[in-house]
This record gives sequence, C-alpha cells and structure tokens, in this order.
Amino acid sequence: MRNLTNQALLLAGLSILSISLAAQNNPAPSKDKAWVVQSNAYTQLLINIDEKYSPEFGTEQGIAFYDTLISVPTLANKMAERKDRTEALAVLKTARQKETDLAVKQDLDILVNQTELGFRQDDFENNKEVSYLNATNTVFDGIQTLLDDQVPEERRKAAVIRLRKYAGLEKDYQSITSILQQRTMIQMAKPGMIYPSKQELEVTLSRNAEMIEGIQELCTKYHMADWQDSYVVIKKQLEDYDKWVKENMVPKARMDFRLPPEQYALALEGYGIDIPPGDLAKMAHTTFTSIQDQMKDIAARIAKKYKLPSADYRSVLQVLKKDQIHGDSIMIVYKAHLTDIENIIRTHHLVTLPNRAAIIRLASAAETAQQPAPHMVPPPFLNNTGQRGVFVLPLNMPAAFGETTDKYDDFTFDAASWTIIAHEVRPGHELQFDKMVEEGVSQARALYAFNSTNVEGWALYSEYITLPFMPEEGQLVSLDYRLLRAARAFLDPELQAGTINPQQAMDILMNDVLCSHAMAKQEVERYTLRSPGQANSYYYGFIHMIELRKETENVLGTKFNQQHFHDFILSQGILPPALIKQAVVGEFIPREKQN
Repeated sequence: MRNLTNQALLLAGLSILSISLAAQNNPAPSKDKAWVVQSNAYTQLLINIDEKYSPEFGTEQGIAFYDTLISVPTLANKMAERKDRTEALAVLKTARQKETDLAVKQDLDILVNQTELGFRQDDFENNKEVSYLNATNTVFDGIQTLLDDQVPEERRKAAVIRLRKYAGLEKDYQSITSILQQRTMIQMAKPGMIYPSKQELEVTLSRNAEMIEGIQELCTKYHMADWQDSYVVIKKQLEDYDKWVKENMVPKARMDFRLPPEQYALALEGYGIDIPPGDLAKMAHTTFTSIQDQMKDIAARIAKKYKLPSADYRSVLQVLKKDQIHGDSIMIVYKAHLTDIENIIRTHHLVTLPNRAAIIRLASAAETAQQPAPHMVPPPFLNNTGQRGVFVLPLNMPAAFGETTDKYDDFTFDAASWTIIAHEVRPGHELQFDKMVEEGVSQARALYAFNSTNVEGWALYSEYITLPFMPEEGQLVSLDYRLLRAARAFLDPELQAGTINPQQAMDILMNDVLCSHAMAKQEVERYTLRSPGQANSYYYGFIHMIELRKETENVLGTKFNQQHFHDFILSQGILPPALIKQAVVGEFIPREKQN
C-alpha cells in the first residue's frame, strides 16, 4: 500500500480503532484484489468524517465503539465537518491525478464526485432552504440501529445511553430537539428562503407519533433497563418540537409541493440520474405502452384458464388480487416462493447462490410509518460479524390524522410474491448487498456509490431475468410491477413540472397499474413529498442493465454465459452504469473470450 500524505494520515487518526476492528472480522482481500486495500485507504478519509460527525453511521456499520455516541448537528459542527471534508477532498483529487490502477481510479472518481455533490446540496440547503429537520426520525433511527435482532445483546444496552444523550440528560449534551430548533430558527431568519411544502410537513408530522411509540416498543421488546424516565423526557421533547414546527413553520410552508428546478436537479443527480427528466419521461411513456402490450397475451391465457369474463389485464389482475393472504400467513407464502425462486435460479443458472437462508420479516408500525413500502435493510459493510440484509414487509399504509387505516392489497396475494422476492431478496437486493460483504468489494463501492440508480437497476433487472420461469400469474404481476416503474419515470418528473396533478397520477396508478389506494397514495407521496426524483431511478438503472447485457451478448455471441455475467456484475459492488460498463468491457469480455 502506498504511503498517504501527512494530511491524510492526520485525518485518518480517528478511525484507527475501526480499522483494527474491521480487520479482525473481515478477511483481507485476496491477491487479485490487492487494489481494494489501496482504495480502502483513500475511502477511510471519508469514513473517518462520517463516523466522527455521525456516530450512528459507525454503529450501522457494526463498530461498537460508536454505540454510545450520537451526532450533535450544531451549526459549529456542520462548519467543522465541511472543513474536514474540504481537506479530504484535496487529498482525494491529488491521488486521482497520480493513480494508475483503473479500479482504484474508479473508486476515487466515486469519492470525489460524491463529496462535491454533497457540497452543492449543503450549499443549496444553507443558502436557500428552511428544511424540516425531523428530530423524531433521527432519534428512532439511532435507537433502532442498536435494538435489532442481529445486534449482539451486549451492545444493545448502549441504546439507553444514546436515548439519554438525545434528550440532553447526559453531561455536556444538549437535547437534539433544541439543537434542531436553533438550526431552523437561523435559517428562518434569512430573507427569501424556501420552506417545505405544507402537505409534506402535515403528512410527516402526522406519522411521527408511530415512531415515538416505536421507540418505547423497541425498549420493551429488548428488555432495556432504566429507559422509562429518559423516554418520558424525549417523548415530550419530540412532541413539543413538532408542536413548535406546526406553529412556526407550517404557516409559512409552500402550498405547492413542487421543488425548485435547481433543487430537483440536485435530487436527480443524487439518485444517479444524469439525463434531463423530460427525456427520461418520454422514454418511459413508450416503455409503458410496450409493457401493456406484453401483458395482453398473458392476461388472455390466464382468463382462459380460469374462465374469466374479461381478458383485459386490469380485470385479470383484479381477480388475482382477490386471493388475499391475511396477517402472519403472508410469511409462509413468501418463504415458500423464495425456495421456488432459488430452485429456478439454480436450475437455469441465473447467478451463484450462497448456502444460507435469506431473512424476511414483517414491519412494525413504526417502521411502516418511516418506510411504507417493501424494502431491504442492508447489512453493515465495514465491520460485519455475520449480519445480513433483511427484507421488511409492511402490511398497512400509515393513516394521516383523521383518516382510517389504508390497507395494501398489492403484495399480500400469491401471484405478487414472486416478483417482490426476486426484487428484494434473490437474485435482487439481498444477494446484491450480502455479496458485497462476502466478495470483499471496496468500501467506496459499498458505501459511497450507494445511490438508487446503481442499486435499483440490478433489483429490477433481477425481476426481468426471473420472470420467464414464474407461473403465468406471477409473470403478469411482474410485468405490472415493471409497468409501475415505467409509470414512476414519467409521473415523478411530470408532477414536478406541473403538467399533471397528484389526482391524475393517482388515477393512472389505480386504473392502469392497478395499485391499491394505499399503494398509489404512498407512490404519489414519494414523488411529491418524501423523495422527489428517487422513483425515476428504477427504470433508469434497469434500461442501462438491459443495454449492457445486449451489448455484451452481441460481442461474445455463443460465449456469453449469463451466470458468469451476473456473478461479475455482483462482484463489482455498487457502481454507476458507466463504470459497470467500463469494467465489463475492460475485464469481463476479454476474460470470457479467452475461456
């Protein structure tokens, strides 16, 4: 490993402990991956800063040293963090100019680009925004990271110390709510600032109670000691903070959910989308129609099979959805079809599977409030001691104030489980994330290339390669989910452009994609409130994967082996489409030609 500059070594001082802990539990890269050692040395500069200013990140990555520490997001600390990142960026840029190893240079590009994007996002927020800094989400995340089945029991007790620090009950700690309120007031005092949309604030505030309750449920579930008094304090602080937000921010909130164009462009870039949203929407409209055409033939065969009165794909999907599975019984179905899909993967040589079971569980009410859609929780990528990714399945859409619970019917029926398992578990996210731990990919690729295009492209592609071997009912639903991803790629930008309104988006999702009201609602909230721009990334990453496969097949001809191709893609970690293509062209294709 080359020597780093004195400046880099100074910055690296914070994480000596984390490096040694990781070395104890993560095997050293093999000789043919010696470049990973060099790349990780550079990446450590950013890891140091992330752990220093966000110790919860260190906990997420399995480093017990950080378990009793919390982030202290004062303005002074934010400025100090910016200074540290600026110094690290200078080191990374210098290294990039001198580096000759292609893989290390790719990783330096990732680190530099990610840091520079972060600066631009921070500058926009500081100079133009009054953001809602959600204290409840911060506290729930910090506690949930420790109170989890895969966290060793001896580490969980740190959650109580962390709870006391969030509440300002430990010496030299100020409550997280007072810090965030001070930060917000500084922003509000600036002229001409952009406030969150009123709808965003109202929806988020209405769901925080579930997460506050979730903290109590976690402490009870894991038999924490002496947590009750701290919980009473933090509960009141969080409720008072949200009351202050209602009284001081909501009256000034924007009535229009649309982001300013500059902010939307930054969001798209952060999610890995590098083409104009209008161009993406145009492509997605064409794909949407094409998928509907593909659904017609399958729907007709299913209608004939069951002697249905209509062969329209919408009518057939409605019939399939009637076979709802209730409560915990859903887990039996999902686990059974996971076994079926694993057999498909092995029989048709889609990708190499590990000799271990995947983990699936139902979401708590608090988790559903935080993330009301099926999702994969990644494992630690730094100090992994056997933890694995977990697929979390919510059952109900959280109700806003004054509403009744809005139930999903989109993934609680047999035919839907096939494509969701392929996407979230195998060969999708679970395999994608856990392979990174097992393959020993560089930390830059595991942590700092982690955006939605790079991640979701593989997961949607996983549905695509599994679909031909599903039962016809599963194929139809899988195509319907692909239809949803195409719809996202035009609904999100068109909502932001103002060419359609939320009700029109709901109508398309419910009438043409056959989403439940709950699913359509959380989708539109995603495009307008929670994460505008993110939903586009599924389609964008997918089309890049399809193009790359076609190009590789054309070059290799009869030598193309899809299992080799998929194993290679996973071995690269999470890379942007351009860098994945570079690796395939520069390494995979020449290697396969020689075999």
